[in-house]
Amino acid sequence: MTPDLFKDVASSMQNPDYNNHVKREIELYERKNDIRSPYERDYTRILHSLAYRRLKHKTQVFFNIDNDHICTRMEHVQHVESVGCTIAKYLGLNVDLTRAIAMGHDLGHAPFGHEGENELTKIRNQYGMDKFWHERNSLRMIDDIELLQNHEGCFKNLDLTYAVRDGIISHCGEVDENGIKPRHSYIDLTDFNEPGQYQPYTWEGCVVKIADKIAYLGRDIEDAIRLDFLDKRALANLRRIATKYHKSKINTTVIMHDFIISICENSTPNNGICLGPEYSEMLNEIKKFNYDNIYYNEKLDVYKKYVSLIIRSIFDFLIDKYAGERTIEKLTKIQVAYPLSVGDFIQYLFHYSSIVPTQKKLKEKYTDKYENKKIYGKLEEENIYAEAIVDYIAGMTDKYAIAVFNELITFR
Repeated sequence: MTPDLFKDVASSMQNPDYNNHVKREIELYERKNDIRSPYERDYTRILHSLAYRRLKHKTQVFFNIDNDHICTRMEHVQHVESVGCTIAKYLGLNVDLTRAIAMGHDLGHAPFGHEGENELTKIRNQYGMDKFWHERNSLRMIDDIELLQNHEGCFKNLDLTYAVRDGIISHCGEVDENGIKPRHSYIDLTDFNEPGQYQPYTWEGCVVKIADKIAYLGRDIEDAIRLDFLDKRALANLRRIATKYHKSKINTTVIMHDFIISICENSTPNNGICLGPEYSEMLNEIKKFNYDNIYYNEKLDVYKKYVSLIIRSIFDFLIDKYAGERTIEKLTKIQVAYPLSVGDFIQYLFHYSSIVPTQKKLKEKYTDKYENKKIYGKLEEENIYAEAIVDYIAGMTDKYAIAVFNELITFR
């Protein structure tokens, strides 16, 4: 292995595209004594965000909110960060950029994992919108929804660099590919219409893309075994795969270590970020095993119905209250009876719509210090309101969504 092979193409000031990499839609306020790079600032902005904190209560694959040993979305993000930064450091790429992309890549995941995402897609389709996919929703989260207070106490959008935003929306690791290379074009990121449509703009984004796949495969198998989810036939098949590739066991430690080494051995600026042929074949075989025995397992059927019931019930309850620009007024009349499902949603609408409270106290609390984008206008159309509900639900944790659902079925 040869370290630093990618040093000349890393996202640094020597890179001819660096100014595009660090460009922001709105520049952040300056701090005279700041010692951080632009990407370090992005990393800490994500770390301090509420969306990142909520990942610890969002399902990765297995819904088990009371089991501390089952992987959550936050733990998965940390695995991706660990894998990605290890590879980036060895190859001579920008570790700070890699870390920031990894930290933010799943901020837009819905509650209950991909099943929550599937139900939100059905709702969006019902209102003339396209499918919900978490890579785009992660970009929407960091661009339009997630807020931080600035040095003046005002809440504003995150305003992350282009390279981080790009790495987040282009991180889709579901496509079976090897030899990932960055695209050359600097594009409007709203041009993404489907997952994996474009490769990342930076080599660091390419690293996170493959790190994402490496991070989830082994850990999902470990969780399945811990929960006795796999039957004897599946376990025998897993042992067969291990033997075929000369492994004593297939778990997170084995997959992460061996695949990281293979990437570091085989990746070059000419070949792209890639595994050796044997490990590429092994990765795809393990991925197929996971889909056949975990993700599409009929044992998840009841869970899927449960998720659908919760998300659909919350949406139907809130959409029924639509009254155009008087929607918040209508919601306010039932706020006392539904402090979670209605009270918190009213605050959300005040933060992200152009509707201003008439009461001075509410105005001071919910709008005066909020200088963020007003993405819902004045709720002039029902489909705008429907999108607001979808965004609101997508930001929920599993626990919070269940609490809201329980509130709706509890008669006072």
